[in-house]
Amino acid sequence: MGGLILKLRPHEELMINGVLVENGERNTRLRVKTENAHILRLKDALKPEEATTPLKRAYYIAQLAVSGQLSSAEAAAILKEALASKPGFTSAGELNDCVDRHDFYQVMRCLRDAALADRNGAGDSEAGEKGAVRTGASGERTGADGAVAT
Repeated sequence: MGGLILKLRPHEELMINGVLVENGERNTRLRVKTENAHILRLKDALKPEEATTPLKRAYYIAQLAVSGQLSSAEAAAILKEALASKPGFTSAGELNDCVDRHDFYQVMRCLRDAALADRNGAGDSEAGEKGAVRTGASGERTGADGAVAT
């Protein structure tokens, strides 16, 4: 028997076809039999105000398509434009294939690690991002303003 199997922890939240659902007190396994259901675990969701870099914005657009808040055609057009403007991105070929297939779950998966690293101030962060901590050439940790982090 096919279908997507979701393993949920106690009180884990997810969105199914635009409806917010919270798991109960125990671990749960759900089987989703409907194809093309829009399912988004909220632990994987990026808030709109967190989409501050090109990478995070691409992740957020894919998230909107997965949750059903943006049509596949609109999301694909926006993502293609975003990927075209970021020529040095290493997974762009795979991402373009996923966008062409409207496989936005896979797009999110490809972008997840990069977006999470971006969320922590590494990777594709924009210059001068407040609060970002980087490691300098000699190994010291420095903030975006160049001050040594303690």
